[in-house]
Amino acid sequence: MDLTGKVAVVTGSGRGLGLAYAKKLAALGAKVVVNDVDADVAKAAVESISESGGIAVEHVAPVGSSDVAQSLVDRAVSEFGRLDALVTNAGVLRDTVLWKMTDDDFDTVVNVHLRGTFTCARAAASRFREQGDGGRIICIGSPTGQRGTFGQTNYAAAKAGIVGMVRTWSMELARANVTVNAVIPVAATGMTETVPFLQPYVEAVKNGDPLPEFARRALAFGTPEDAAGIIAFLASDAAAGITGQAIGVGGDRLTVWSHPEQVVAGFSDGGWTEDAIAEAWPTVFEPHQQSVGEKFPTPPEAAEGS
Repeated sequence: MDLTGKVAVVTGSGRGLGLAYAKKLAALGAKVVVNDVDADVAKAAVESISESGGIAVEHVAPVGSSDVAQSLVDRAVSEFGRLDALVTNAGVLRDTVLWKMTDDDFDTVVNVHLRGTFTCARAAASRFREQGDGGRIICIGSPTGQRGTFGQTNYAAAKAGIVGMVRTWSMELARANVTVNAVIPVAATGMTETVPFLQPYVEAVKNGDPLPEFARRALAFGTPEDAAGIIAFLASDAAAGITGQAIGVGGDRLTVWSHPEQVVAGFSDGGWTEDAIAEAWPTVFEPHQQSVGEKFPTPPEAAEGS
């Protein structure tokens, strides 16, 4: 795949998944604007890309505001003449249960993830429409936004909202030949190292040890580099017909997430009273109630020891 001539902005790309995305895009010929809030981290990321033969510049700014979003687009245009792809990856965590979550915990996460995705996508969409030759918006979601996770009210709300916006934008920008997709990655990063179930696999990645097949396939858990190929593909001309999708990636697995669909319908002449619902629920609706949270399979070693 060749991305020569394309220009991409990747938010939150100083380290982790964002850095893997930026490196992959640059390795395939794209010129990249690397964004991070830490100047030293951003500079190191650009240097690592340059050392590998890629072209990149850093733009140090906290994603969230309209001004920062516009400055990212302006940086791409001033440095490289245009913008072809936006990857909205910047994020933070403030995990705690609902009754302990402060307004600041909620607002900080929603501002960076949800508002930051909105403001950056809006600025990019305006630029794409002005250029007149299409573009790519790739928004980073999370399994938490799809299924929920204990202690992550703010993060779940933001990531679910991102996928909702992606579906809407894919319709609004279709006539401008701008595709909009969400990527739902799972990888060893700072955001997954606090998950107890994944701890052994995160440590394995840190130590450079190979991950077992169970992790890479059953859990779809791998390195940040494992998640970079789908970003490059969606940024390419080959993905011109793909839009409005939520695509999962991790380890050896690539998936397409379903959109929410009605799973059962019942009808009652004259409408549903509370008593009619109470009578019908156990037999008509209860069998179709949906599960919540991630359902992790049992590791082979645990099954053998039981």
